Amino acid sequence: METLEKIRKTYTEYVLEHGHQPTSVFQFAKKLKLAEADFYTHYASFDAIEADIWLAFFSEAKATVEGDDTYQGYSVREKLLAFYYTWIELLKGQRSFVVYSYGRLKEGAMVSPTSRAGLQARRAGMEAQSRVLHPFKDAFFDYARDLLAEGRESKEVEPRPFVTDRYPNALWRQTLFLLDFWVKDVSKNFEKTDTAIEKAVNTSFDLIGRSPLDTLFDFAKFIYQNK
Repeated sequence: METLEKIRKTYTEYVLEHGHQPTSVFQFAKKLKLAEADFYTHYASFDAIEADIWLAFFSEAKATVEGDDTYQGYSVREKLLAFYYTWIELLKGQRSFVVYSYGRLKEGAMVSPTSRAGLQARRAGMEAQSRVLHPFKDAFFDYARDLLAEGRESKEVEPRPFVTDRYPNALWRQTLFLLDFWVKDVSKNFEKTDTAIEKAVNTSFDLIGRSPLDTLFDFAKFIYQNK
């Protein structure tokens, strides 16, 4: 564990000082006073280090909120709000790294494919984004599915044919939206991000919760079945 933490800390410091990933694993391992082979026993690449850091942000935020006794009594909507607020608060502690890593991934995925080289660069950028964020995404999907299942039991989430299975992906896109908003936020103490979180979560649960349209659908279904 100490070696993993040392690698992550040294990597973070390197990219913030140089603005890019190390030139080679050999040089980076030498800086750590590790044999190159020893580095590979922990991480397969520099992107793997970043993936681990992003996953750690999520895991720490989730563990923090779930460790709070009051969290267990929250509605599902309130639980997601608490998670986002805690997650962003943790990101603030390493904002420089988050801005660097997210900016690198987003920039690579948005390269304009005006040529074959541009297309290859964009594809590489999208693959890097997928590699780095995938463990975080998988963990978030598990968390979202648990919340949504709880929401169905508490009637906060309305099950809908062909749509319900897409709810976790919608919440993931919301997470990326809030991350992007926070990275760009220049308001004092990121107050606008707090507002964005509240509005985004409330809108989401207004959409996935029961609405007048669901009542109308149930009534139409009842009429059809009792013709």
